[in-house]
Amino acid sequence: MRRVILLRHAKSSWADPDLADHDRPLNKRGRHAAPLIGAWLADRGFIPDHVICSSSARTVETWGLLRPALRVAPAPEIEPRLYHADPDAMLDLLRGAPDAAQTVMLIGHEPGIGAFAERLSAPGAPPGCARAFAKFPTAAAAVIDLPVSRWAETELGAGRFHAFATPRDLA
Repeated sequence: MRRVILLRHAKSSWADPDLADHDRPLNKRGRHAAPLIGAWLADRGFIPDHVICSSSARTVETWGLLRPALRVAPAPEIEPRLYHADPDAMLDLLRGAPDAAQTVMLIGHEPGIGAFAERLSAPGAPPGCARAFAKFPTAAAAVIDLPVSRWAETELGAGRFHAFATPRDLA
């Protein structure tokens, strides 16, 4: 059994309209939300062995702010292909994760991260988790268990949706 944590970046700033989308940092709300979701992950023992993070400024900043709550966490693999990736690209990245990792975290963007959560999960997600399919808010985290021994075996529709939280749930 393997576990994947899908995390959307925290709320980004639109203060500088001339800044490229890729370079937008977090706003005040986002800087507050990232540690909250990090604490939620740590309290439940959802600690990644491997992190694949979009190359955008807001995803890298989100990881940097939630990482201290995890106490023991790896340096992220910064992956440009995760920037606004679709579910097929995310599946390819997950299948390429190192088999030494039992828990992998992908930090990405909407609409891809929510669509990937839905496509990865088997039908019948718990009601508290299924709401992720309709809207995957900023700094939300979905935890999905996969019945595989190697990441390369990951198939869409095979995951068991285990948990879902948003910063609003935790405030």
